[in-house]
Amino acid sequence: MRPEAVIRILEDAGAIRQGHFELTSGLHSGTYVQCALVLQYPKYAEQLGRALAAEFLDLRVDCVASPALGGVILGHEVARAIPARGDGMPVRAIFVERDATGGLSLRRGFRVEPEEHVLVIEDVWTTGGSTCETIRVLEEAGACVVAAGALIDRSGGRIELPVRTEALVELKIESHIPAECPLCRDGSLAMKPGSRFARANS
Repeated sequence: MRPEAVIRILEDAGAIRQGHFELTSGLHSGTYVQCALVLQYPKYAEQLGRALAAEFLDLRVDCVASPALGGVILGHEVARAIPARGDGMPVRAIFVERDATGGLSLRRGFRVEPEEHVLVIEDVWTTGGSTCETIRVLEEAGACVVAAGALIDRSGGRIELPVRTEALVELKIESHIPAECPLCRDGSLAMKPGSRFARANS
């Protein structure tokens, strides 16, 4: 799928929002991409998952893992689009989530086998922090993380992960540390739209 087609789907679903936002990374931005608004449509989720999976068909992938909550639906669709393994078993889709300490961990009975080949899938990269933490959790559990993918890379080319990375589209969206945010200087307050903030404020 061409990047312009991905952007058109995002815009049609109202997933690209304008305003003043505090991102999960703590950075501020005038643009926020809320992938949940596009992934709520199974048709779009399937199309985007299939397109992202196509970037990794040259790799052996036994399992797809995502950080909750944003990557869960996309990771599921990517796993569904990857052909069954040589032994006929379908590719699994699992996720890591925040525990009581605030760190990511495997819960709900999810586990990885020693040397199991895992693809990490996220919805949006800003700093890549959640993906990096997911890779660490999986490797500590014995998995072999072979690559990482995202629907959107909004890092401006700053993503540095220890594995191969692929994104369907790169969006050049400015972000600022709060002390240098021009929107803050203009007197507006940043909204916290991400799922982690929503839980904290509920």
